[in-house]
Amino acid sequence: MVKKHIHLAGSIAALAAFPFGPRICFETPNEGRTAAEMAVEIKAAFQNSVDAVKQIAEKALAEAAKGMDMTAGVKQTTDEALMKMNGLNEQLSALEQKMARNGGSDDRQAVKSLGEQFVESERVKSFLATDGRRGKVDFSTKAIISSTVGTSAGNAGSAVIPTFLPGIQMPPERRLTVRDLITPGRMDGNTIEYVRETGFTNSAAPVAELAAKPQSDLKFDLVATTAKVIAHYTKASRQILDDVAQLSSYIDGRLRYGLAFKEESQLLNGDGTGQNLLGIIPQATAYTAPITLTSPTSIDMMRLAMLQAALAEYPATAHVMNPIDWAWVETLKDSTGRYIIGNPQGQISPTLWGLPVVATQSIAVDKFLTGAFRLGAQLFDRWAARVEIATENEDDFIKNLVTMLCEERLALAVYRPEAFIFGDFGRVA
Repeated sequence: MVKKHIHLAGSIAALAAFPFGPRICFETPNEGRTAAEMAVEIKAAFQNSVDAVKQIAEKALAEAAKGMDMTAGVKQTTDEALMKMNGLNEQLSALEQKMARNGGSDDRQAVKSLGEQFVESERVKSFLATDGRRGKVDFSTKAIISSTVGTSAGNAGSAVIPTFLPGIQMPPERRLTVRDLITPGRMDGNTIEYVRETGFTNSAAPVAELAAKPQSDLKFDLVATTAKVIAHYTKASRQILDDVAQLSSYIDGRLRYGLAFKEESQLLNGDGTGQNLLGIIPQATAYTAPITLTSPTSIDMMRLAMLQAALAEYPATAHVMNPIDWAWVETLKDSTGRYIIGNPQGQISPTLWGLPVVATQSIAVDKFLTGAFRLGAQLFDRWAARVEIATENEDDFIKNLVTMLCEERLALAVYRPEAFIFGDFGRVA
């Protein structure tokens, strides 16, 4: 708050001597005109004044060329014209500065100056209207403090300091567990070759003395699979990596996650074409219920899939399904409304029929995969997942760029397709 005590005595002329100045308080009213409109008028008057001074100067020069002295009247006229021109120039400059401070907006909408607020004060007006005009009048003015940024009174936006939270808020990451189900391994070279038995005619039987023994037949196939590269990269400036200490490790982690995300999809669904792995699902055995049940539930189907794998001599070690299907299974209820396997207060890891359940969005909704993951397949890492940083590219070198490459090279061998049972719950058309 700004508070002034002003003693007014005598005539209005006494008020002009105060710091507010006569130009601010007692100029001719603007009659509702904006600063821009007044500027146009003053600019025109200023130009006329300049022309008048130019004419006087030309006339004086012509008379001087004839040896004539400047008369007192001409000198007075010249001084008055120059004073008027200078006065108009000052007013024009003041208006232009005022419009610049207001951002070019209409001055009727701008914040009023202290002088303007003074002369418009009802207390001052009332005092000036009284006879004698002796004594004092209190004049108070308030500026509304706001978060606006600028130079006007009350603008405190520049003092507002944001709250900065350290670190980088990263998006959620999917829990990737399919790799953990499969037997790990290492390889040399680019190709994995193995012999798979594809046929066996078992003719073993009791044989009498001196009788000929029966012959059994075996059939084998040579299976080969090659290592595939999964990779991606990103670029960053050397400056940002130096200035933000955690950015390098953050990018490293995100690149590795992106690699594992794609790897899980390849392990399950890769079709073997081009540079794709040949995944488990395309090689798995189709689900066929070994026994017929009346109106089998999803839980029943998973048990029958385990039975199908067991009948192939490969006891299942895990189930894989989409989180939507697992939620369906957990919320199944009996005729009294009690959960069949779900326990809302339970803390136990997801299991079904004694086997762990891996819920991942890498498998399609309404599908399931049950199998002997340890016996039926093996994953070979030729290159373990790694991140390499380089500036060898000429364009990177001259632009201070860093290339961060993340890649791995691996092969998947599915030894026994019958060890994996892939089926459809049948809830989605």
